[in-house]
Amino acid sequence: MKEYTLTVFQKNGEKLLDDTFEAANDHEAKEKGSQILKEKGFSDYTHRCTSSAGKLLLFHS
Repeated sequence: MKEYTLTVFQKNGEKLLDDTFEAANDHEAKEKGSQILKEKGFSDYTHRCTSSAGKLLLFHS
């Protein structure tokens, strides 16, 4: 399992969420990150999901 980080920001740059989770691969991590955003109501906020290697999987501004 690989480690991924999901971060959500306010428009002023304040972090609302900084969550780490595990997934088998990048595709699964993208789906898992999207699901977390929906569950917590952060889909429309600025967010990013990155792998431990620094690869950007999700981004919304």
